[in-house]
This record gives sequence, C-alpha cells and structure tokens, in this order.
Amino acid sequence: MSDLKDRLTIPPENLEEINRAILDPKNEIVNEFLAIVSRYGTPEEINAKAAEARALPNLLRRLEEIGSPYLKDLEWLTKARDEGAFVSISEFRRKVLGNRADSMSFKDDYAVTLEISALQFFPWLISEAKHAIEHREVMPGRYIRVRSMREQVEDNGDTLAVAAAMQIVGASYVETLDTKGTDGSNIHLGGPETITGYFGGVGQPNEHALQWVDEFLHYYTTYGIRQVLNINPGTVLLGYFLHKLGIDVEFKISVYMGNDNPYAALWTLIGAKLFARADGTTSLVGFNWSNSVNNETIEKTAPIRRALGFEDVVRFEHHITETYKSIVIQPYDRTEELVALADHVKNISAKHEGAGPEVDAQREHPSDILEYFLTKEEIEEKGLMPYLEQNYLDKHAAVNRTAAALTEKGLSFIAAGNLHR
Repeated sequence: MSDLKDRLTIPPENLEEINRAILDPKNEIVNEFLAIVSRYGTPEEINAKAAEARALPNLLRRLEEIGSPYLKDLEWLTKARDEGAFVSISEFRRKVLGNRADSMSFKDDYAVTLEISALQFFPWLISEAKHAIEHREVMPGRYIRVRSMREQVEDNGDTLAVAAAMQIVGASYVETLDTKGTDGSNIHLGGPETITGYFGGVGQPNEHALQWVDEFLHYYTTYGIRQVLNINPGTVLLGYFLHKLGIDVEFKISVYMGNDNPYAALWTLIGAKLFARADGTTSLVGFNWSNSVNNETIEKTAPIRRALGFEDVVRFEHHITETYKSIVIQPYDRTEELVALADHVKNISAKHEGAGPEVDAQREHPSDILEYFLTKEEIEEKGLMPYLEQNYLDKHAAVNRTAAALTEKGLSFIAAGNLHR
C-alpha cells in the first residue's frame, strides 16, 4: 500500500516545470492577467486604495454626499450597538437552556459561523436588526449578497451602506460580481430550452475570466469589497494569483461549483497550497460544498485541510436550508447533520438560503432562488418586495433555529461579533 502511494509523489522537477510555464515571458494568458492588474497600480497601491475606500468614516461621508436615506439607519444601528440593545450570548443561551446554561460548558474552539443568504437590499438588514432586538435573537456573523453590483451602486448608496453596516455589526460579507456567468457571457445559452447546456457550469468563457478580475479590482479599490463569490475553476486560479501577487482579496467558492467529494476538495486545496503566501494564507477563505455532500465527505476532507495548514484559513460552508423553490427537492433541512458534525470538525459555516422548510411551505410566497436575478424595478412592479423581505426574515429565523440547536448540544456559534457579547 505504501509503495503504491509513493508513486503519487509529485517530483520537484514537475513543480519546476509549472514555475517555468507560468513565468515564461511569452505566456500570453498570464501576461494578459498582469496587464489588467497593472492598470490599478502596484499591489501595495491597490491595497492602499481599498483600505481608503473601506474606512468607515469615508463610507459614511460618501453616503452623506449623495444624500442617502440609509445614513440615518446606520446611525440608529450604531447607537443600538453602543447601548447594548442586542441580546448577549449568555442571555441567548439562558433563553434556550434556562438555568442549565449557567452550568454548561460550550465548545468555543468549534464555533459554527452563522451565515445568511442573500442580503439583497440594505433596508432588510435594518428590519432584521429591529426584529432581533425585539425578539432577543442573534444576528448572523456572515452575509452573502447576490444582487447585481451595477444596480446596487446606483440605489441610494446600497453598496456603501452594507459595507459600513458590516463593520458596525462585526460581520464578514461576500458580494457576487456581475461577471458571474449569468450576464450573457455564454452566447449559446438562453432560458430553459437550453438548460442542458449549463451542465458544464454557469460559464465564464473566453475573455470573461479576465473581465471578472477587472470587475473585482474595480470594486475592491472603489468600495473596499474584499470578498466575492467564485464559480469557475479559471477565476479560482486567478483569485489565487491576485493574492499571491500581494493583493489582499479573498473569495468563497459557490455551491454552483459542484464540489461534492473529498477529491474535488483535495484538488481545490492543492491549488490553494501551490499559490499560498509564505505566511500560509490563501485567498480561498470559504469553501461551499455541493448540497449533495454528506457528513462523511466533510469529515474525510477535514484532516486534509488540516494537513495543508488551512484549518483556520479555509472555512467549510454548508447549506443548512435552501430556497424552497427552484434549486433542490424539499424538504431540505441539514440541521441535525450540522449538530452531529460541529463537535469535531472546526471552522464550519452554516448557510441559510431558505427558511425552515416547514415555514416556507406555509408561505403564500415561499423563497425562490430565481428571484435573486430580478431587478429591483421588476420586483416593485410585481409587488414582490414585501414577500421577499419576509422570505429574508424567515431565513433569519432559520439562523436562530440553528443557533438554538447548537446551544442545546453545548456547541458554540459565531454571530455578529460587535452586537452579541
């Protein structure tokens, strides 16, 4: 067995050939990538622009300059945070466990990050915060956004407001770039009549991988957006390249990437290791598994992640709920599996894309992932905004249901760090 395994050793000369190919002055695809990066400056200059754009006083100033109505909401959120209006972790635990909370110990080393998707509109966050205060519930520690970038930047400073709010509440967040493959990049694909064409992935063909880099650097330097979604092997590699150059961007791999077995994970992590920095970090910070994986797959991959030095760097992100319509067979609810996993696999994120299925089933308008791709104008014309906000608040309820389930088993969670102390 060991002799057979030895045959898998990667010879140093193979690594040397990889380096020679990448560094070859005639390597056209690498040269085109570097040309785009150079338009934004040196890596140090690019990071400096992003830091300036991300600074909270600058975000607030820009909102004030455009007369954004969201500025007063951010002031309210800051005041509520500073006054300790949100439930504390100890209070939440007592709410779940009663007096047992005082005598229980919790596995903080294995804390699960509470994640919600998708925060499409800034006002939803404020509704969620007011609901959380009133009902003594926790706010997520991680937010995913799928709204059109082009639309959100023109909508009363929605992009700026979310960027500021994430700093106020102490949460991480991920944006989804418009070059995500549903922008008509694959000219051979259309609607349902060409659905089998999507078996090869959503698609970022030809020059679109470079357009993704260009768009990423634009929003990184203009809005300080550090993390985006990634759905294609080519843009995963380019994400590795950006970080290796010294640009402090990060990404998470989408469920659409289809990573559904330990070997797919090993391949992705090998790439991350090849282009990791000397300090061991990589731009791959979130690894969203396919919905089809079971606990055994995650358990078998965890030691590999640890062996490559990524246990604290690469978060395993897993859907606990999904939108009720248009993505998976319902009921889809992985809460029990998460609880079984969370006491021995570190750095997991519990992603809530839908309500608990028993809740969505009763809604007049259950959650539907296809509605992520509607414009705000279409949503308002169809009168859908109140329904979609309710769908979002149902996902918030699912987040709290997961938090309670973990708490009952003596497990910890990561909520919005500045709100729940």
